[in-house]
Amino acid sequence: MIVSEEIENKEIAKQYKELLRISYQTLTNKDKKLIRSAFDTAVHAHRNQRRKSGEPYILHPISVAKIVAQEIGLDATSIAAALLHDVIEDTEYNIEDLEKLFGTGVAKIVEGLTKISKLSKENNTSLQAENFRKLLLTLNDDVRVIIIKIADRLHNMQTLGSMPEHKQVKIASETLYIYAPLSHRIGLYSIKTELEDLSFKYTEPSNYESIKNKIEDSKIDQQEYIKSFSEIVEFALAEEGLEYQIKGRGKSIFSINRKMITQNIAFENVFDKFAVRIIYKATHRDEKFLAWKIYSIVTDHFTPNPTRLRDWITSPKTNGYEALHITVMGPDNKWVEVQIRSERMNEIAEKGYAAHHKYKQGTQKDIGIDSWLDKLQEVLENNTENPVDFVENFKLNLYAKEIFVFTPTGDIKSLPKGATALDFAFSIHTEVGMKTRGARVNGKLVPLSKTLKSGEHVEVITSENIKPTANWLDFVQTSRAKSKIKSSLNEEKKRIAEDGRESLRRKLKQLKIALNDKSIAQMLRYFNLNTSLDLFYRIGLGTINNKQLKDFSNDFNSTFFNFFKKRIRKQNQEYKKDEKEQITQRYDTLVFGKENESLKHALASCCNAIPGDPVFGFITINEGVKVHKKDCPNALSLQSNFAYRIIKAKWVDSSSDEFTAILKLSGIDNMGIVSEVTQSISNNMSVNINKLSFDSEDGIFTGLISVSVKNKTILNRLVNNLLKLKGVDKVLRE
Repeated sequence: MIVSEEIENKEIAKQYKELLRISYQTLTNKDKKLIRSAFDTAVHAHRNQRRKSGEPYILHPISVAKIVAQEIGLDATSIAAALLHDVIEDTEYNIEDLEKLFGTGVAKIVEGLTKISKLSKENNTSLQAENFRKLLLTLNDDVRVIIIKIADRLHNMQTLGSMPEHKQVKIASETLYIYAPLSHRIGLYSIKTELEDLSFKYTEPSNYESIKNKIEDSKIDQQEYIKSFSEIVEFALAEEGLEYQIKGRGKSIFSINRKMITQNIAFENVFDKFAVRIIYKATHRDEKFLAWKIYSIVTDHFTPNPTRLRDWITSPKTNGYEALHITVMGPDNKWVEVQIRSERMNEIAEKGYAAHHKYKQGTQKDIGIDSWLDKLQEVLENNTENPVDFVENFKLNLYAKEIFVFTPTGDIKSLPKGATALDFAFSIHTEVGMKTRGARVNGKLVPLSKTLKSGEHVEVITSENIKPTANWLDFVQTSRAKSKIKSSLNEEKKRIAEDGRESLRRKLKQLKIALNDKSIAQMLRYFNLNTSLDLFYRIGLGTINNKQLKDFSNDFNSTFFNFFKKRIRKQNQEYKKDEKEQITQRYDTLVFGKENESLKHALASCCNAIPGDPVFGFITINEGVKVHKKDCPNALSLQSNFAYRIIKAKWVDSSSDEFTAILKLSGIDNMGIVSEVTQSISNNMSVNINKLSFDSEDGIFTGLISVSVKNKTILNRLVNNLLKLKGVDKVLRE
């Protein structure tokens, strides 16, 4: 159908007027002038462009600006930036032009949005993930950049039907994987819900339609039920003179589907498919009192479920969300979730960042977006992990439900659900986490891996002799803790490698070999290692011992070895099977999950992982566990759409992995013997105490110590040091 230019121009003018009318913020004449100027510039810049649907391109930036103005509620600067968000990328305008026309504020936001658009065009999974990390690093400059990008993504999802099918799935997967969690974390709940539902519509169309049709079929019954529930409460609320409104809210299609999968139940058995929301008018001083008053009225008429009370008024979520959630037994013995919010709380829930700042009073600390950005920036700047790992960990931390625990001084700390005592230590301060030796929860000593619950009091016990170990990574949950532990382990490896290099220099000197590029290259081939850091690290640990070095020396100095130098080089180039087997001996097996279990598996043909590659496991329906490389072309899609079927996996490097050994000690019970034993172990490089127990009878002591060591050489060194202690008679390995 051909539409005349006159009709199109009328539609554009109508949309612009609508934009001004629906703005959440009060627009001054100066604001309107800025928006008008941005609108005129955008119309001129996009005058010859059309979208895939055939409509004038300018309708897209106007639609994004409307989302920014009404649904998110940002200011005139943001509305202008939204109108101009594609101008630098797609037209003859540049950043200098925008600075002259609109000032630095608008220009910087548009520049940030342009960078994101360029980054998102990468096809490579690991590049996409790394670019996402870089994108997040710009958040602290101006959070409005990412908020406008979310609005842009929402409109693209709303109009995704005109795109080819393969692009629909790619864009929808990326939205589900990145933009929905970001919307959730910033507090844009309604946008997050819409993004999830639209993504689900394109990634699993048949399931989407099935659930949508079932919801439509039950809609009339649902409305009748909410009406009958509301009528019972309304009279009591009116008697108290409260001004309020009651709304029904259906559960989203995506969340119903997720509940059906996680609980393995049918649609009919999802009982909380809708909620009732009571929104009341109150002054800032009275709103908490009135919330509990409404709670009392509702529970006078309906029996509450005490395990389902959620008080986010006393302790708001870290994104600023406040409400009182209760679940009560409604008419016909059906559970109903009731959300109690003041008008201010409701605006914050709907508008997120913008409403939160509108209601900030004086110097009141913003516990929402600002503190989150500070934590985020620290994690991003210190992060060295695989980019796909980073995005996955980041996403999990975004979506995680929160718990609230108390410090010894009574301060409240917010952590993601599932966080451990060690996560708590790192949330206090990096140095506290690094030196954590133990923890007390509610006054009782607990392991560092103890999962915390809301309301618990947590105290961290530190020691100067403690340093992070690799097994800490198996149970910490937060990105901050993982980042800091990995950084520390890398530094420890470098320190051991430096000692190893000096040790190797001395040992080779005795064998009449100089430590230089030539000898290092030969040793890397001989010991089948990838880098000089690996070589020096293993020397420092004692994994490569004096006998092995002597054997190398014999080969290095023999004419026979020199004769085969060229042949060895050729074998390296051709990557023969016997070399692959040697690598497999070093990375001898794949382990899965937190418990490092061995599972039956197969390597996926799409990426052909080899021993040593960073990998993850994917649980297929009919073929068991398939192992993919983390930079596999299908990684982003699998992580996006089937996160619940992903399991951690890694190749175990037997030469640097930690093993548990149990030592039995006995001897004469001198005063301070326990302290001397623990001090001796703590001073030993790369040894950590797991468990320790001592008994004494008639002047003789016995002790059992469980330690983590990297190899037998270190264990033997530890045993010899213990035998040198006064009073220690025997040290046996169990």
